[in-house]
Amino acid sequence: MKIWRSICIAYSIYSTLPVPQFTWKDEDMKYHLCFFPWVGGVIGLAVLIWGIFCERIGTGNIMYSFVGAAIPVLISGGFHLDGFMDTMDAFHSYQPREKKLAILKDAHIGAFSVIMLLLYYLIYVAAFSEITRIRILAVFSMGFFLSRAMSGIAVVTFPSAKKEGLLHLFASSAEENIVKGALYGQVVVVVVAMLALSPMAGMLVFGASGVAFLIYYRGSKKQLGGITGDTAGYFVTLCEGWMVVAAAVSCLIS
Repeated sequence: MKIWRSICIAYSIYSTLPVPQFTWKDEDMKYHLCFFPWVGGVIGLAVLIWGIFCERIGTGNIMYSFVGAAIPVLISGGFHLDGFMDTMDAFHSYQPREKKLAILKDAHIGAFSVIMLLLYYLIYVAAFSEITRIRILAVFSMGFFLSRAMSGIAVVTFPSAKKEGLLHLFASSAEENIVKGALYGQVVVVVVAMLALSPMAGMLVFGASGVAFLIYYRGSKKQLGGITGDTAGYFVTLCEGWMVVAAAVSCLIS
């Protein structure tokens, strides 16, 4: 029952998928991060099915690319994009750390968030359009699972920038050792699956996720002194951007 409740909480927080609703208890929050990657699993499966469908009926590249880019947003409800936009406003404000943290809490969006989101999707859609092999698309689709597993690891490993907020709540309520073990285990499984499908694409996509993880850690620590709920969303978005480019490169050079 506890596992089922944790699964429902994970899908309720991080997706628009319908799940049973109930009153959350503290003990229900201990393990929900273990199932955060499963939301990415659903997204990846939907993207892969879309790619297979487009190949079978011969849709145009524009439709394939734009709908393929929209699927993660539709399933996640834009949850991580909100954090990405807030983080871009904060990082590009060039203000002291305290001011940047205040910007993250501001409900309004600034010019840099819009500019960076537009730039992000121009690159994302262009790269996605180059993923024309189903095997490599399958590797990239697993990346949605991987990005969330790595984000969960960061939540229970990296220092928090503040002692309040949703991320601090999740980190402090998680059963750290069990959550870390579950997430690291899931990372190993998905990376092995990627490499089995396509060694080159698997290495490139996994390597890209590692670069994004390093950028996330160093950038958050330098700019804010740690991570927040918004930067967690920023990482998921950033990681998937790096991975889609890596998958596109794999298609172009193989």
